[in-house]
Amino acid sequence: MRDDPREVTMHGLQNRTALVIGAGTAGDGIGNGRAIAIEFARRGASVIAVDLCAESAERTAAMILAEGGACAAFGADAASAADMATVVGDTVARFGRIDILVNNVGIVPLGGPIELSEQDWDRAFAVNVKSAFLACKYVLPHMLKQGRGSIVNVSSVASIRSPATTYCAYTASKSAMNGLSHSVAVQYAGRGIRSNVLLLGMIDTPLVREQLGATSPEGVEALLAARNRMAPTGAMGTVWEAAAAAAFLASDDAAYINGAELAVDAGLHKRVGMFPPAAR
Repeated sequence: MRDDPREVTMHGLQNRTALVIGAGTAGDGIGNGRAIAIEFARRGASVIAVDLCAESAERTAAMILAEGGACAAFGADAASAADMATVVGDTVARFGRIDILVNNVGIVPLGGPIELSEQDWDRAFAVNVKSAFLACKYVLPHMLKQGRGSIVNVSSVASIRSPATTYCAYTASKSAMNGLSHSVAVQYAGRGIRSNVLLLGMIDTPLVREQLGATSPEGVEALLAARNRMAPTGAMGTVWEAAAAAAFLASDDAAYINGAELAVDAGLHKRVGMFPPAAR
């Protein structure tokens, strides 16, 4: 893949079917969801790439197929019960099972309680939390029949530590997603199903660059440099590092890891105040 410098020789997801919700990215860029889908396919999984934008999901599938992997694409609204029931039903009809579920959708409306509209608050919870609930609702019965399954919920360090940016709906909704994941983990642990959370920190994605360009008069490069300074290592993480963590949690290498929150942030969540004064 163009911007992935690693040589991936690890397998471990062979004969697994992975449903990745939020597997698209704007244009030909590679964000977290697309990288996760590609990484899973490289490790042997058959991937179902789902995105609100069908064309974007199809682009992810095309990238995987070009590498010789297996992937089908669906356009669907993750916050719609009807759409998710259809996606899960079609996936099982085509592949016979769902071994892995990745919930990777999220929106970030800016503003605190005063500035944020009620509609934006409700939409954040529908996209960031309800989507994961609906995916679990329709996927879990199939995992229970199989007697096994792994759920990876993509959250944020902002869900456990107050961020420098004011986005209360994102912080609250991702915290709720964490709670949903914990509940599922405990309820189904005895049935062979695991549910874990990825807490992503400063990851360099096309969406981040797009949002920075739209909101800053300083220019994208200045804000990217500021985000790099926020990371304890002095550089943001890559989508491939996030994807590798997701693949680990999905695999049997993490068979005894359940109800966990794995921070992929170079230690940012351990820094007092999270952000140094120079990065604010």
